[in-house]
Amino acid sequence: MHSHILAVSAEKSHVLTGQEPEQALDKAQYDGYVKRILGSRQVLARILKGAVREYGSCSIGEIISWIEPDISIANVPLRPGGEEEKDRSITGDSTESKIPGEGTITYDVRFRAFLPGEDDASEIKLLINVEAQKEFYLKYRIVTRGIFYGARMLSEQQDKEFTDSDYDGLKKVYSIWICMNAPAYIGNAMAEYRITKEDLVGNITEQRESYDKLSVVIICLHETGGADCAGTLHGFLNVLLSPVLAAADKEKLLTQDYGMKMEYELREELRQMCNLSEAIEEKGLERGLEQGLEQGILLTKKVMKLSARGMEEEEIARVCLITSEKVHEILVD
Repeated sequence: MHSHILAVSAEKSHVLTGQEPEQALDKAQYDGYVKRILGSRQVLARILKGAVREYGSCSIGEIISWIEPDISIANVPLRPGGEEEKDRSITGDSTESKIPGEGTITYDVRFRAFLPGEDDASEIKLLINVEAQKEFYLKYRIVTRGIFYGARMLSEQQDKEFTDSDYDGLKKVYSIWICMNAPAYIGNAMAEYRITKEDLVGNITEQRESYDKLSVVIICLHETGGADCAGTLHGFLNVLLSPVLAAADKEKLLTQDYGMKMEYELREELRQMCNLSEAIEEKGLERGLEQGLEQGILLTKKVMKLSARGMEEEEIARVCLITSEKVHEILVD
């Protein structure tokens, strides 16, 4: 049996130092909705088809049926999603990996899947971890973190997927990172980083499945370019994770353009996520207006004070980094 382990990752927006508690809570709640939505079998099947070479020629229905019923989402107990097994979110392997001396990793979404072969010996087993990343540029490279996650998924297989020195039982792992808000110069893009063979001297004969054990796939999303990738994985994810589309518009596009079945749980998660996104945007606008008003008051006080000292309008404009017309407007009002 040839086996593979996948990790799909979309980075979370963690609480930042100095953020207001309300903002931090909003972001944590939004991240929770994203995780649960990504934990839907329908969503995972489309990610596998578009990002994992082994599933490229398979139908969505087939992939859904090959996903084991034990998907887990980080620190979030899942409810059954629908009447049919294929509509449910996954609740399985622990999302926490602890190895003495190596620290702890918490995966967002983790599950197993299979790809049937002509016989048992050719069947492929997949262990999958899904993360959601809201920022592309962080203090580290995403691909490097993906390699670290993938390496952990390999090392923790001992005594689980194989025992003693039976290393041929090692399963391949995929670490798939979904990066929202990618910069415009990258746009909607996807890259795979994997282990390959290069003969330096002579030719060492080896089957690919013996060393092709780790792949990191990075999916970059840029919503403004979504029209150019309609019907693709990027188009699907841009619609699914859009912070601006209304829930009703998402449901319509996902069902009509991508064949999604809007079971109750998925529909509710989408609506809650969209409602929270709108609330966060409104709060941000209010804070921006408040900050703008405060800055305007300070600017007006500074202009008035400089004018009272006998400074000319043009000089005040240079000092305050505004136009002479703006200075005149403040003084006249």
